[in-house]
Amino acid sequence: MPHRPALRVLEAANRIILGKDQELRLALACLIARGHLLIEDVPGVGKTTLAHVIARLIGLQFQRIQFTSDLLPADIIGVSVFDRETGSFRFHQGPIFAQLILADEINRATPKTQSALLEAMEERQVTADNTTFPLPSPFFVIATQNPSHQVGTFPLPESQLDRFLMRIRLGFPDRAAERALLMGEDRRELLERQDPAIQPDDLLALQRASAQVLVAERLIDYVQALLAGTRQSSELAAGLSPRAGLGLLAAARAWALLDGRDHVLPEDVQTVFPHIAGHRLHHAGDGRPVNAESLTRILHGVALP
Repeated sequence: MPHRPALRVLEAANRIILGKDQELRLALACLIARGHLLIEDVPGVGKTTLAHVIARLIGLQFQRIQFTSDLLPADIIGVSVFDRETGSFRFHQGPIFAQLILADEINRATPKTQSALLEAMEERQVTADNTTFPLPSPFFVIATQNPSHQVGTFPLPESQLDRFLMRIRLGFPDRAAERALLMGEDRRELLERQDPAIQPDDLLALQRASAQVLVAERLIDYVQALLAGTRQSSELAAGLSPRAGLGLLAAARAWALLDGRDHVLPEDVQTVFPHIAGHRLHHAGDGRPVNAESLTRILHGVALP
């Protein structure tokens, strides 16, 4: 079965990150759907560890970029340095040239620095000094974000938020998982001894298999109805874009693949919808991000096919 490699990743990841099977599935589905992932939560719940786990278990080349207020775009993309021997400038690649990038605390950097990721996330390439450099394949960005009310944060602009296929929150572990965590081995030491569960080529095969998962025409009608529901709602400042619709279908395909199916069900769309739409929709008037209740009303307002 084409989803078996993904199940090996999930099984190993659940031994390291305890009590977060749903969140791990969402993160892996995001990667299989060729999307980027935004994790928003308070410090200390395992956001950075999740990125390390995914990189290690899939054997991806990994780079962590700590976003701070004094970080510059060149610190991410790279810089051209004059070479005296050749009498010309030579481009030195920055940390963005890796298969998995952890943009840690992305909203602590200024909007100018955040914009350095836009081309890389959308087009899988970087342009510097009028030269375009392709990024590795696969290429995946996991960004962590502190709650906006914390000191020293800059809100992510809509253009940046739209580059992330999904946003998830880890939340606190339940009592049993937290007890096992407190009594068990340090997660980072456990991860260091963990061998990759699959290789990058296996991930590329999963991505190709996901793209072949069948979406019935009636399900396309359902997705269009969901998009229209967000655009017609007086509660929302603006609705979902066609790019969000494409992302919703890609994520639903990946979720179906993880369940071992070759076709998408309406339940797959409903499962991933809040994580696709939550960071893209804002209330009319005050501009606040939508909450779970608003997303539930949107889903309930559209009849299932």
